Amino acid sequence: MPNVIVLDTLSPEGLALLDAAEGVDYEVRTGLKGDDLRAALAEFDGAICRSGVKITAESLAGNRRLKAVVRAGVGTDNIDKDAATRAGVVVMNTPAGNTTSTAEHAFALLLALSRNIAPAYQGLVEGRWDRKLYMGAQVAGKTLGVVGLGRIGLAVAKRACAFEMKVLGYDPFMSKDRARDLGIELVETVDDMLPRIDYLTVHTPLTDETRNLIDMPQLERIKPGARLVNAARGGIYNEAALVEGLKSGKLAGVALDVFPEEPCTNSPLFGMPGVVCTPHLGASTEEAQTQVAVEAVELLLGYLVDGQIRNAVNVSPLDPQTLASLGGYLDVAYRLGRLVAGMQSRGLKAIRLNYRGEIASRDTKVLTAAFSSGLMEGALDQEINLVNAAVLLEERGIELSTESRGDMGAFRSSMTVEVDLADGKSHAATGSVFGQSMPRLVAIDGYRLEAYLDGCILIFSHQDVPGIIGAVGTIFGQHGVNIAQMAVGRAGDQPGGSAVGVLNLDGEPSAAALEAMLALPAITAATVIRLPKPGVRPAWMGA
Repeated sequence: MPNVIVLDTLSPEGLALLDAAEGVDYEVRTGLKGDDLRAALAEFDGAICRSGVKITAESLAGNRRLKAVVRAGVGTDNIDKDAATRAGVVVMNTPAGNTTSTAEHAFALLLALSRNIAPAYQGLVEGRWDRKLYMGAQVAGKTLGVVGLGRIGLAVAKRACAFEMKVLGYDPFMSKDRARDLGIELVETVDDMLPRIDYLTVHTPLTDETRNLIDMPQLERIKPGARLVNAARGGIYNEAALVEGLKSGKLAGVALDVFPEEPCTNSPLFGMPGVVCTPHLGASTEEAQTQVAVEAVELLLGYLVDGQIRNAVNVSPLDPQTLASLGGYLDVAYRLGRLVAGMQSRGLKAIRLNYRGEIASRDTKVLTAAFSSGLMEGALDQEINLVNAAVLLEERGIELSTESRGDMGAFRSSMTVEVDLADGKSHAATGSVFGQSMPRLVAIDGYRLEAYLDGCILIFSHQDVPGIIGAVGTIFGQHGVNIAQMAVGRAGDQPGGSAVGVLNLDGEPSAAALEAMLALPAITAATVIRLPKPGVRPAWMGA
């Protein structure tokens, strides 16, 4: 008989499902942490939580009973997924339940900023009738920038269109045709939209790429009088920059529902004119909490009773035999996806995957899903894995096709990805496996070479002239950047033409180092790409 522990407050509808589940016992124990949490988890087969409890590696240490944890909500930052994977615990979430509520709250914050709702009411509370003081702004006819066109971002854009706003959107994996069908004008970069927007809202995860997305340099470009909303993740806007923007008058308003550290009861923004803040209420509606609670219970019961796995964020439908058959190519596919995302993910129009050699006779659908998950990792407002990656790519209007050839090329097996961009340009990269599990980049944009597919990578285009490699090494040496490995490929067999170089670096180069490198006459372009370290794989791959 399965036993379930409920670690955070759950809606009555969710508990009613547990009550009605035949042959299932459950207990509600909230507020657990430390040794008490570890001991409790060891008593149950499944657990349901929200954001209040933190399930760490220590919480799971020595656990031999727990089979699954379900987060009643989207974010699983409070669960150590790597530790759960090592312990054999499936982690699932409920990504769709709070979409509408969060989108509505983001738009409510936008309207509250526009009409000075909070300070106007406070004036009444304090006995003042300050009608002239709180002249507002009409949203109809204004331009809203939406960063991240996932479920929530699209829901906000839909509501903005209903309010007769013009919507600009940025999403590296949304095609222009698909955006146009949705009434959204797609832009190439966030910076491109800043001079044009009256309002900005963000709906992305917090990653190295989105942290401090709006900072002091962006305030120089943003349209004077812009109003900023964040109901996604704290840290996407730099708080200090927001304060300066409000003080200088560059920003007319800021509305936040999320903060870098929560609970947050002390912020320099609190009390400033033009600011509206709420304590992470995006999903705090009865409807959203009911939906995520019901879905969480259904997911957990489906797994414990029938063995069904849905919405898993740390495992994939890969059996050990498939994993062994694919060998290191699953890792190659995932890393090629990350590589392409770093090279040029904006304006993707079509993707072609070509499997050649022995790998062509195996389960290439799984490899395609692994590539797709690497391509979109960290770019969307939900967890990406083998189950949902291809569907999410299709939803953004990006065509993906595959081809398999049994004849061998230069390698026993290889995988090539070609991407077409909306501006007519294209890129290609080929990966292979050396030995049993060493992923390698063996060609890029037609240039043959051999480079490691891990860590910090610098790809640069240059003329094939004497001294260029030494000059690059000297510059990085002067800036304290160590080159771990270098690979060079050139067009044809004759010197003097175009060439490409790939450097594996022990640390990320500074802006000054890149500037000095690009100042070399023979260097035409350089791109820094961050890939996982050797042997590091996503949790769903069996990290």
